[in-house]
Amino acid sequence: MAAPAVKTDNATPNFLAACRRQPVSHTPVWVMRQAGRYLPEYRKVREKVGFTGLTRSPELAAEVTLQPIRRFALDASIIFSDIMVPIEGMGVDLEYAPGPVIGTPIRTLKQVEELRPLIPEEGVPFVMEAIKLTRAGLPAHVPLIGFCGSPFTLFSYLVAGKPSKEFSVPRAFAQAEPEISAKLMDKLADAMIVYLKAQAGAGAQALMLFESWGGLLGPTDYARVALPHVKKIIDGLKDVGVPIIYFANQCGGSLSSIAALNADVIGLDWRTSLGGARKILGPHKAVQGNLDPAHLFSSPENLRLRVDEVLADAGPGPGHIFNLGHGIWPETDPDSVARLVDYVHARTAR
Repeated sequence: MAAPAVKTDNATPNFLAACRRQPVSHTPVWVMRQAGRYLPEYRKVREKVGFTGLTRSPELAAEVTLQPIRRFALDASIIFSDIMVPIEGMGVDLEYAPGPVIGTPIRTLKQVEELRPLIPEEGVPFVMEAIKLTRAGLPAHVPLIGFCGSPFTLFSYLVAGKPSKEFSVPRAFAQAEPEISAKLMDKLADAMIVYLKAQAGAGAQALMLFESWGGLLGPTDYARVALPHVKKIIDGLKDVGVPIIYFANQCGGSLSSIAALNADVIGLDWRTSLGGARKILGPHKAVQGNLDPAHLFSSPENLRLRVDEVLADAGPGPGHIFNLGHGIWPETDPDSVARLVDYVHARTAR
């Protein structure tokens, strides 16, 4: 099992350099949901505390954020939390069963107007404290990523009231009530701007927006319904001074619209070619991804072949962060993750 590499110089960490399309000593790699149920040490923590309690405890959130960094030579960490956490700070009744369940789904203008503006220091102070504690425990060469959900993704949960494969209720609502929908997503965008700024202020060195459900929209609806609110967030963060990553899950058909965003990095799922995306996104954006999580169940030989395919697709140019195309599966063998990280480093060493 791999031990984290030690870096003794003061160079920019590989992950941050790749975000800015600068030279790197190897292609940086991290894994979405890398702090989670596939790790026995995480499951041991969860035996003592529920998911909500874990997100609300700065000490425990920092601990599980650091667990994969202790085990693997990862090039970045991401704070343990959930995209729905800041929604509670806006006055929404939320529980996890196990996915997010909204006590009263939001479907009226009055409900939208009654949502409180998010004040991170009051509504979600534990997130900022977890970031500070995590930064104190991280090696200098492993930056910390803060994150939030995109307005459309948050809107989908708030209107549906519970997880769904198709989110037919919020998608229909966006068509039937476009003005209410736009006001709700605009309010969510405002909240995510202050939330991400607070995370950066607490020590997050990069910020990521998760567009988990934008791929349910066709390219025209994506550009009309979801994109303006993402643009508002990214433009609102222009003075923060840290890289911005936009993970556009299943949004390969909307890349021409995404190319207009001022994000530094576009994260892509495994259904989208990295090389094809680069041609559409242009030379000023880095890409992140995009190994299918299922490939972590391959033999070591086949896993290396699949990694080689991703690296070849990304091409030799600067600005590639190796990652999965979505979150790691709970059944994954941690040794497979160690092999992945070590091989990416060895294969791409400059």
